[in-house]
Amino acid sequence: MTTKIPVVALIAYPKISPFHFAVPHLVFGAALPEGHLFDLKIVSPDGQPLAAERGMTIQPDGGLELTDMADILVVPGWDDLNTRPDEALVAALTRAHKRGAHVVGLCYGAYVLAYAGLLDGKRASTHWMAEKDFCARFPRVKLDMNALYVDEGRLITSAGTGAGLDCCLYIVRAFYGPKMANKVARTMVIPPHREGGQAQFIEQPMAVSTQNSQVNQLLDYLRENIGKQHSIDDLAERAAMSRRTFTRHFFKATGTTLVDWLVNERLQQTRELLETTSMPVERVSELVGFQTPLAFRQHFKKRFQVSPRDWRKTFGMNAAAEPD
Repeated sequence: MTTKIPVVALIAYPKISPFHFAVPHLVFGAALPEGHLFDLKIVSPDGQPLAAERGMTIQPDGGLELTDMADILVVPGWDDLNTRPDEALVAALTRAHKRGAHVVGLCYGAYVLAYAGLLDGKRASTHWMAEKDFCARFPRVKLDMNALYVDEGRLITSAGTGAGLDCCLYIVRAFYGPKMANKVARTMVIPPHREGGQAQFIEQPMAVSTQNSQVNQLLDYLRENIGKQHSIDDLAERAAMSRRTFTRHFFKATGTTLVDWLVNERLQQTRELLETTSMPVERVSELVGFQTPLAFRQHFKKRFQVSPRDWRKTFGMNAAAEPD
């Protein structure tokens, strides 16, 4: 254990989400038999109590002056993505990073770091629902939507909800090592560590229709017959087009190739089957048209970074009995 207890400044703001506030509060405020690992300070912009969601009130330890003594500054989410942080907060975060402190934006808290200009030219993560908005607002930030959390030169950002826990435990590991981080995780009854590079569980819906009526009819046919094998020549004939014309029209309408579209649609349907049934993986693979269970597992792992069995464990209504 380090001789000096690191100081964590947990920055609150009006209408803060109690959940996002509670995640770093639990991790950095944890008391172990060895004592507190961090000196947690709750900070409000003016040092005064403020209202959180659902009528809760947060009592701070002080104002932004506390950030000047902090080793770690944490912004847990952000209430309004259209609202820039005030200049006093931006200045506090900038000063802290320049003097060597870790500056952390959990979930939408990444917006605060981006508004401050701290993430320009750097990788970052945030909740997957904000991907388009974040990229449009901050084109100089290299958003990584395949990461649970990203550490770029003491600028640490995370994806949403559960990834915030992973990110905070990562910081515990950085300061105290894996043994102590595992101990903190056990007190919270959560898995001890997930690598930051794991993919977020992102919804990736396929387009229901396009502006091309012929292609729309074909997509409907493919969805209804997803378990069959389809060749480009057969589908071109069905659409009354040459192979070359069909390929061009399909790509223009969908933005992808037929092979990639079929893989994506099959993966979407396998997720639904994994989540709502307990049928064996082999049967799931067969129903959606993967030629072998191995091919299905490989495509699924490549796309979602977990196995079909692990997906079912996380999201399924029924526990899977078969080995994967």
